[in-house]
Amino acid sequence: MFEKILIANRGEIALRVIRACREMGIASVAVHSTADSDAMHVRMADESVCIGPPASPQSYLSQPAIISACEITGAQAIHPGYGFLSENAGFVQMVEDHGIAFIGPSAEHIRIMGDKITAKETAKALGIPVVPGSDGGVPDVEAARRVAREIGYPVIIKATAGGGGRGMKVALDEAQLEVAFRTARSEAKAAFGNDEVYIEKYLQRPRHIEIQVFGDGKGRAVHLGERDCSLQRRHQKVLEEAPGPVITAEQRDRIGAICANAMAELGYRGAGTIEFLFEDGEFYFIEMNTRLQVEHPVTEAIFGVDLVRQQILVASGAEMEFRQEDLRIDGHAIEVRINAEKLPNFAPSPGRISQYHAPGGLGVRMDSAIYDGYRIPPYYDSLIAKLIVHGRDRPEALARLRRALGELIVDGVDTTVPLFLELLDNPDIQSGDYSIHWLEKWLAAHNAT
Repeated sequence: MFEKILIANRGEIALRVIRACREMGIASVAVHSTADSDAMHVRMADESVCIGPPASPQSYLSQPAIISACEITGAQAIHPGYGFLSENAGFVQMVEDHGIAFIGPSAEHIRIMGDKITAKETAKALGIPVVPGSDGGVPDVEAARRVAREIGYPVIIKATAGGGGRGMKVALDEAQLEVAFRTARSEAKAAFGNDEVYIEKYLQRPRHIEIQVFGDGKGRAVHLGERDCSLQRRHQKVLEEAPGPVITAEQRDRIGAICANAMAELGYRGAGTIEFLFEDGEFYFIEMNTRLQVEHPVTEAIFGVDLVRQQILVASGAEMEFRQEDLRIDGHAIEVRINAEKLPNFAPSPGRISQYHAPGGLGVRMDSAIYDGYRIPPYYDSLIAKLIVHGRDRPEALARLRRALGELIVDGVDTTVPLFLELLDNPDIQSGDYSIHWLEKWLAAHNAT
């Protein structure tokens, strides 16, 4: 087992990993920029190292600085959290070349799943259902027309190196295809330095369902059910819940077994998430995230497992502490992402928190690194907290969420808490009847009044 782990991240996820380390008797090392010198993860870690100025490329994305911090402190392993370098295959290779363990999958698996075309081809070969679409990149408009006619309109054009909704355009018919194709390529080039795009069938009213998988890297893998992440704004998740409100036990077992078997065949190590669009009872592969997800706490809540602990165990060569038959769903969990943003335009709202009070009580978990007097820096993501609730069933979880949001106090900055309080009054949210397009349409109508 490792004696010391460096966390190559910041904020609530860094604090989350530090807590797991402490429970396991492992020393933790925090890295931070000059803007984060007073951050909670720095205060809570056993050691800390400043790795650069506020800008991420000079600090949290600086691979030499992070490797140097490991060497200075004697850390034997790196946990990347999510974001930043968590899915950078080159970084993983560099870490391992320096004799440091990476708490996550291999560089090869990150590389395979990091390219969307390769990921789709791999998923298909492993028996995972995929959305009908092009076989690889589409070089020009004429080729795009041929593919679109074959699979049928509407279609969506996506950047192969894409993410976060950039380089994605929908064409409802052939008249829209050329503009959508050229715009997607242009956006992809500007955002990722790679203008290659591919085409898929565009589903009209799908849900976003993701399957949590976990592998030991030795040919054994399990699934931990699904999360429904359909409430999204600009392709960014806003609320996640588990289990999915519309997924049956038979559907869960079927797609879960497919995903677990695929990861076993791949020899996958650690936590991963296989994301799908779900419509009319069918699952269609979107992508795989080869890391811990922001929304992992809802899975932890209903299965009673610590995914970070399991990550650390398998990265050290130890066994997973459960098998598929040990995993049973208990109740329902919901997570809301609380951002420091000003409604209704979601403009970032950095600044000093003058008063903070976290909600508590049965079934309430608050993952956050903020505190009274903390100054939210303007350089990073606006996520400041994740509120997770767990109940015996979905209605109890919704009631518990409403109560917890009412207890939460974050003064001094604007947050997205009022949005969730409004959403909880909506009949569609209460019934679970929503798709990935629901929130965008609701916001447009709400802001127009």
